[in-house]
Amino acid sequence: MASYDSGVKIHVYIILAVFLLIAIDQMFFVVQPGTIAVVVTLGRVASYPNGVFTKVPFVSTKYIFSSKTQKLEETNQIPTKEGLNVQLDTAVLFHLEADKAADVYKQVGSDYVNVLLAPEMASAVRGLTSESEAKALYSSGRTLIQDTLRKELQTKLEPRGIIVEDVLLKDMKLPQQLTDAIEAKVKAEQDAETMEFVLQKERQEAERKAIEAGGIASFQKIVSEGISPELLQWKGVEATEKFADSKNTKLVIMGNGKEGLPVILSAAEDNETSSA
Repeated sequence: MASYDSGVKIHVYIILAVFLLIAIDQMFFVVQPGTIAVVVTLGRVASYPNGVFTKVPFVSTKYIFSSKTQKLEETNQIPTKEGLNVQLDTAVLFHLEADKAADVYKQVGSDYVNVLLAPEMASAVRGLTSESEAKALYSSGRTLIQDTLRKELQTKLEPRGIIVEDVLLKDMKLPQQLTDAIEAKVKAEQDAETMEFVLQKERQEAERKAIEAGGIASFQKIVSEGISPELLQWKGVEATEKFADSKNTKLVIMGNGKEGLPVILSAAEDNETSSA
């Protein structure tokens, strides 16, 4: 009988030891870097940053949230201002504010991304793009839409503990007829720019030729005005002197009159010998 009581005590001690170990394990918890712990104890909610903390064993419930940057991607089929359906692929970069994690859990719950963030993002995208034309999404208006969406979501979500870092328009698919029209317009603008370049080049070439022709005309005018009868007579005398000094020049007849030029007769040596 004594051995039986001893065995029962041992089992009780073992059970108590196991219960104590479990209680200690339930009491202490570690919050890892990049996470936030939310502990619910008898209706009270508290959040804990990184470190080691305690809670009431078997009573408190612990939930772990990420405090890192997260990404929510959505594909939206939305109408534009003209009534055309456009597919927009968006992405939101966000993180949970540590100090407001308990409020997020109390007001929204642990699935705050699908309950709060995703619907707010879809509503903001639809509301903004319905006021914009499709060509604005295709051109420079894309950046403006991103900035406007980011500011709108920050205004709505940051007071509730969700920090919106950025909003991105990843991809956009327009109706085929609109895409063809935009591409045709871009090509026409490029062709117009090319033609303007060609015309400008031709105008510059015409100006160059006009300047060149003017220079040639000025040169000819200067030369023609500088040639006088006296200059021609003087050049004729110079030429006569040079021919007279050459070996092949045999006879020089001076012109008759003041305007006459010299006449030069040349003969080979064998002709000169025969005539002598």
